[in-house]
Amino acid sequence: MSSSSLLKTTERIHMLNRFLAPTRTAYAHCDLPCGIYDPAQARLEAESVKACMVKYHASDDAEFKARAITIKEDRSHMVKEHLWVLWTDYFKAPHFEKYPQLNELFNQATKLAGAGGTKGTCDVAVADDLLAKIDEIAVIFWETKAV
Repeated sequence: MSSSSLLKTTERIHMLNRFLAPTRTAYAHCDLPCGIYDPAQARLEAESVKACMVKYHASDDAEFKARAITIKEDRSHMVKEHLWVLWTDYFKAPHFEKYPQLNELFNQATKLAGAGGTKGTCDVAVADDLLAKIDEIAVIFWETKAV
């Protein structure tokens, strides 16, 4: 390729890049409008976890119990994911300054949904503890939405 054709190709690429470049840049503090976040998602999954535990204890059917455990473990992981999204995407530095207990609350809640919590046990009391932590997070969440 000659230097003049290379120059024309380069000019065309620059012109195409200018043509395709965005005319406006949008800035947001989260992936989507904040209306999508809600601790109720984590709570709903945690209630499912507890229900699986209750049904597990009420059954003598080994296959049913195995399915209950599988579902409980899957739902426990979903609780953690919903909490992580709130913790990392919704809550920002000003929230953590106003509510200094928030990081510890999320840490405790995600651990209660993990292998050392509802994912690793069928103890209904652990599910109740998880639900209580989610409720504490929800109180703070709704206080931040009221502002």
